[in-house]
Amino acid sequence: MKKNIAIIMGGYSSEFEISLKSGNVVYQSLDATKYNAYRIHIFKDKWVYVDDTDNEFPIDKNDFSVEIDGNKITFDCVFNAIHGTPGEDGFMQGYLELLNIPHTSCNMYQAGITFNKRDLLSILKPYGIKTAESYFLNLGDAINEDAIVEKVGLPCFVKANKAGSSFGVSKVYKKEDLTEAINIAFKEDDEIIIESFLDGTEVSVGVITYKGETKVLPITEIVSENDFFDYKAKYLGQSQEITPARLTKDQEDKVNTIAKKVYEVLKMKGFSRSEYIFKDGEPHLLEMNTIPGMTKESILPQQAAAAGISLTDLFDSAIEEALK
Repeated sequence: MKKNIAIIMGGYSSEFEISLKSGNVVYQSLDATKYNAYRIHIFKDKWVYVDDTDNEFPIDKNDFSVEIDGNKITFDCVFNAIHGTPGEDGFMQGYLELLNIPHTSCNMYQAGITFNKRDLLSILKPYGIKTAESYFLNLGDAINEDAIVEKVGLPCFVKANKAGSSFGVSKVYKKEDLTEAINIAFKEDDEIIIESFLDGTEVSVGVITYKGETKVLPITEIVSENDFFDYKAKYLGQSQEITPARLTKDQEDKVNTIAKKVYEVLKMKGFSRSEYIFKDGEPHLLEMNTIPGMTKESILPQQAAAAGISLTDLFDSAIEEALK
């Protein structure tokens, strides 16, 4: 008997359009002989099932069900394709876990940690994971530009602490430009992180649970045409994404080992994609995404293809893991 799979997409953040694209790729790729797929749009003002002719049916949040033509549909598993809140920060995970509905993403606690860049880096430092120098600010804090420059140097990156797809990120070269960059970041989040610039090869490493095993996918080298790997570089083709990355065997072994260690230290499951920059031959962790993009332009699907894994197999494995 075919399983009912709810593909949740959209969300409450600036990433909702990318999430809708990811969710539709999942919808188009799921094995129709095994699954009945339902596209569920999650927005602040509505949670709805959207059929193939764009009719909308409201979701009953009491048990995450939907009534279609007088029939109540419940779901065997939720495929989480929401980038940002509430799908990547733990809220949907907690809700689904309370309802005892299996889902393809990591658990609530892991989602909360990884979505908060400051907490993630703080937790991993005792395990020897190298990171950039960082300076934290909360909305309302006094801004001491001299102290920031003394800690992280110039150029530096100003980032929203809890945001993805490079929303709220600026590269700052001059001290007098810090305040504007901080204001941009605060439009996305009430916490920000300011990090030193790491000059080196940037790579993206996908680590997933695949057929019951932790698997590190082929590494992608990021060569942005812009000043850094920003939104346009990620989604509008303004970068080279080279898979497999042009690394030495030593570099490849180091980043694979660290990426797998991070995944296992955090007790992760499901998909993850982490960004690293090599400085003095050592990979430094920038961040981890637990709901990475699944669009045709996205990195993780490219890495899966390089590993000989089709999207259908990739998504099937995630659902099977969740149903165990």
